[in-house]
Amino acid sequence: MAGGDIITVVEDDYGVPGEAHVEIVGTLEPSVAGARWSPDEELLIVATGDAKVLFMSRTFDVITSATMTEDDLKLSKHVSVGWGKKETQFQGRGAKAKALRDPTIPEKVDEGRLSANDNLQKCSISWRGDGAYVAVNFFSQKSGGRRVIRVYNRDGELDSVSEPVDGLEGSLSWRPEGNLMAGIQRFSDHVDVVFFERNGLRHGQFTLQIPQDRPEVAEDLALEWNSDSTVLAVIMRDRVQLYTMGNYHWYLKQELPCADYAQLASQFQGESRWTLPWFSWHAEKPLLFAVAAAERAVWFEFVLAIARGPMYGGMGDVAVIDGRTIKFTPFQTANVPPPMALYDVEVDCPVTDIAFSKDASQMAVLHQNGMHLFALEKQGPAGRRAAPKLIKTISLDNFENKCQLQIAFAAPSQVQVLSLDDFQLQITAWDFNEELMLGEVGTGLQAVTLTSVDETSVEDGTVVQDRQGNITRVSVENGETVLGKFPTLLPWATYTTYEDQFIAFGLSRNGHLYANSRQLVKNCTSFIVTDKHLIYTTSNHFVKFIHLTANVEELDVPLDDPETDERCRSIERGGRLVTAMPSRMSIVLQMPRGNLETIYPRAMVLAGIRQLVEQKEYGAAFTTCRTQRVDMNLLYDHRPEQFLENVGLFLDQVKNAADIDLFLSTLKEEDVTQTMYRNTKAGVVTAPIQPALITAPKTSKINTICDAVLHSLKAKKNANLQNIITAHVCKNPPALSDGLQVVASLMEEDETLAERAVEHICFLVDVNKLYDHALSLYNLELTLLVAQQSQRDPREYLPFIQSLHKMDPLRRQFTIDDHLSFHEKALVHLRAIANTYSDEVESYIIKHQLYPSALALYRNEPTPLRTITALYAAHLRSLSKFRDAGLAYESLGDYPAATECYLKAGTSSWRECLFTSSLDPSLTPDQRHEIASTLADALREAKDWAAVATIQAEHLASLPSAITALCKGYLFADAFRLISLHSQPQLLESHLDPGLLDAFSSSTEFLADCKSQLKAQVPRIAELRLKAAEDPLAFYEGENPFGARTGGAGGGDIPDDISVAASSRVSTSASLFTRYTGKGSQVTGTVASNVSRATSKNRKREEKKRARGRKGTVYEEEYLVNSVRRLVERVEGSARLEVERLVCALVRRGMSERARAVEGLMAEVVEGCVRAVEEVWPQQQQQQQQEGEAEGDGQQWEGAEWRPTGGDAVLADSIEAMRRGVGKPVMKKFERLSLLGGR
Repeated sequence: MAGGDIITVVEDDYGVPGEAHVEIVGTLEPSVAGARWSPDEELLIVATGDAKVLFMSRTFDVITSATMTEDDLKLSKHVSVGWGKKETQFQGRGAKAKALRDPTIPEKVDEGRLSANDNLQKCSISWRGDGAYVAVNFFSQKSGGRRVIRVYNRDGELDSVSEPVDGLEGSLSWRPEGNLMAGIQRFSDHVDVVFFERNGLRHGQFTLQIPQDRPEVAEDLALEWNSDSTVLAVIMRDRVQLYTMGNYHWYLKQELPCADYAQLASQFQGESRWTLPWFSWHAEKPLLFAVAAAERAVWFEFVLAIARGPMYGGMGDVAVIDGRTIKFTPFQTANVPPPMALYDVEVDCPVTDIAFSKDASQMAVLHQNGMHLFALEKQGPAGRRAAPKLIKTISLDNFENKCQLQIAFAAPSQVQVLSLDDFQLQITAWDFNEELMLGEVGTGLQAVTLTSVDETSVEDGTVVQDRQGNITRVSVENGETVLGKFPTLLPWATYTTYEDQFIAFGLSRNGHLYANSRQLVKNCTSFIVTDKHLIYTTSNHFVKFIHLTANVEELDVPLDDPETDERCRSIERGGRLVTAMPSRMSIVLQMPRGNLETIYPRAMVLAGIRQLVEQKEYGAAFTTCRTQRVDMNLLYDHRPEQFLENVGLFLDQVKNAADIDLFLSTLKEEDVTQTMYRNTKAGVVTAPIQPALITAPKTSKINTICDAVLHSLKAKKNANLQNIITAHVCKNPPALSDGLQVVASLMEEDETLAERAVEHICFLVDVNKLYDHALSLYNLELTLLVAQQSQRDPREYLPFIQSLHKMDPLRRQFTIDDHLSFHEKALVHLRAIANTYSDEVESYIIKHQLYPSALALYRNEPTPLRTITALYAAHLRSLSKFRDAGLAYESLGDYPAATECYLKAGTSSWRECLFTSSLDPSLTPDQRHEIASTLADALREAKDWAAVATIQAEHLASLPSAITALCKGYLFADAFRLISLHSQPQLLESHLDPGLLDAFSSSTEFLADCKSQLKAQVPRIAELRLKAAEDPLAFYEGENPFGARTGGAGGGDIPDDISVAASSRVSTSASLFTRYTGKGSQVTGTVASNVSRATSKNRKREEKKRARGRKGTVYEEEYLVNSVRRLVERVEGSARLEVERLVCALVRRGMSERARAVEGLMAEVVEGCVRAVEEVWPQQQQQQQQEGEAEGDGQQWEGAEWRPTGGDAVLADSIEAMRRGVGKPVMKKFERLSLLGGR
């Protein structure tokens, strides 16, 4: 480049390997200071030694050029207003405020003095990620004698220049996101990476962690951002440092030795000055880079992993690498937000990797010069985690040519290290106790990742994954054991043992989460494994839980349903899992900015509570329920029998009387394990509650628990008085009387204790209800004590109580019961006072209508019983309950009144009326005949032809009328019997035959109407269903607005530029016909609020349309189906029996042709009904499928935010009714009479 030549090197894909075509395309005078292709490789920017910037095309044609002069510095007038400085923060009034200075004037003004270590010939060029701007870091005496960063656009126009910075060197790298440019600023005692905005202003900095024993390695530095702007690489002479930023703090995450690369480069170039190793990030894979020299290149690929301790039995230990500092935080002890930590542990060299032992007692730290073993101990009575204590160190000075990569625990105090030795990966085993290497293990595995076994494993060793995804356990004692295989290499992997089955969970870079070889999800962003769950976050911003099973094929992945599924919960956008603490039932998430958030997911909380209940740790389970706001019914519902057997243990563990009261007061009859807290673990069957079980009588759960608590507390009455009262009051219904009885018994023992008990019971229950219950116990002292706790005015209750004191006991009890409206009990006391039936008793019975109670009370006293019965009969008569009144009068022997009541009762009591009228001596025969005629007319209107015939034949002596009535009721056999009984054969021709002909005529007419109805309606139903299937839009919304049905032959399709999702003719609630099926997206706003059908008026109008089922409307099909159903049921019900009777009667009278005709017509109608049933109602399998779909739609309406309203709701109900139906009607085969030649 010093000569200014531009050289192209083109490899020949078809030529000799290793050879290339080299060509000099041009020379720039006096030299080339720097060059860089744009990200799209369309522009090449070249800086020359004479301070010129050239913009060239891909063919090396100069598009434009610019000269870097001192006048460029006049472009920007940088003014800092002090954002983020201490001077701009509010300090309050007083002396502090007076000491503030102008934040726009810096304490020290940089003049752009050069660094003593700066290579003035160095020029750095860096493009912004989108290629719109390019920055040039160049030194020239023409630029005021300082190093300046100039920013140009693609057209070569100068956009801005940097502000003066003392000690600024030639390195430059523009962050691909475009917000910052990174440069190097050197001080006498340290080196900073400084950031610039595009306008040239400074925007923060951080200090590089340079080895104190070798400061010369940082004499020359280079900077490179990775493709996604998350990692900044600092290239030194013999190493590469990788920095990341979290919560506005820069962490040194990795330091890779590159001494041999730099030396080889120096020998190749033959220069006295050391040359930095060649470094390049991959353009697409963010954490893949190459370090190369003249003879070799090595690719490194990292992943962002979290060094965490074991999930189960640990304390949520997490270690963060920051160069030589380990930021160690046990989250179970303290939740310290980054970049701070509970403990900062310093080591000699920048840390490479950290591992935790499976018992959470040790932490191993790996760096390039050695390994450290720290002891993790607990301190204090609370068992808090103490600071990590260094106990062993192993030096790796003899292995300086190796690049240490990963470390993992194989056994207590034994580790295995994955390293790069002479460009070969190898695993070595080390023993901290002996401080020596045990040897190389896993040779030939081509290991890529090395992981410690988790706490569930019983075997020692580490788990290794190779390039093909093969998983192998490696140990010094047992060698290599194949455990399983992933479909491909998965950079994030965790291994666990569940029910003696090894399970490997892995995550690919594109978000695919695997369990062994099974793919679980495709949108995972992070995951961890506990003893019960696989927990993972998704790109949809959910954290989900999968219950572990021994068979990975049975792992149940939850849906995105945080409202109803405990295994799914919404989280903040971009949250990643840090660690989980099952003992605390919590997980820790880190947000994109770096801040931490600890949450208590419902799945972990419920799993923890269930486990505590199973372990009979009721105290801890109660505390968790109270803290996490979980319904405390779960303590009983999860293991009901166990709880009842251990009520005493529950009371001893909870201890606090207020907590026991809280538990009792929250009880409800609902089984929460069947409703809100259904166990979602596979294999746990929680059958839904059947309707029959809901209606069946069962023992109250609340009363069962309260009784068990009372039984356990009765031995310690005084100590648990508060809980005893609460248990009585919390019953269903509340046992207030029992609670007050406890207080009454205490009044005789300890008045102070009784007052406390009354205060507590008044706190739990409405004091007015309590006052009435105390009064109902007839204990005036208790009533007075309760009244004193209420807000009642003493002038209201004291006179009443004083008056009660003056009464004798029976009168007092009567007065109290009457006051409380306990009239039945008051009547008993009133009878005891009078000791006989009196006017006072009768008046009280009439006043409060206590007739049934009085009848039961005086059932053994005939005289009062008759009086009360007469009063009751008159009362029933006034209420128009004539049948009951007639029974009462008949029991008293008052036949005239009974006859009148029975007659008014109507057709239901015609037999009783005829009986009582026959016993009434005051009635004449004509009056009895008139009563019978009246009853016959009423029965004739009710079409009770058998009863009419009975009255005509037996009470009115009109046999012809009886025969006519029987013929109208198709009771021809009874008509034959009456004619024979009364020996009047002449009635056969005069009355029976005309009746047969009338029945024949009406039946023939009815059957003809049925045939015509079936012929008209069944084809129409098929036609409507075909239209609905072919074009649902036209069927539900009317004719197509474009003149033809879509999809039909010769019809035009709806134009592509016409939207039918929300037009004036289609409901704005959903597109097409989804308004009627409930499937579709919700549309809100002014358009949706103006839908005319969403009104009550239109709903009523729509209901009338549905009832009419007019032809051409969407309700026509439902109307026709119901009409056919009614016809089939009519034919199968009464019509079949009537025709059979008619055919038999016609044959008996010698009318065989008529019998054959009506029988044939009936057979045709029955056959038509059978065909109609098969066509109108699908087969049973199809019907069940429709019912399932209808249930799904109904559930969707139940859970969806949008619900059909107004006229839409009527149509939705119509379609729902059509889908569900009421079952296919049954039609039996019609059997012809064999005498007529039928089969």
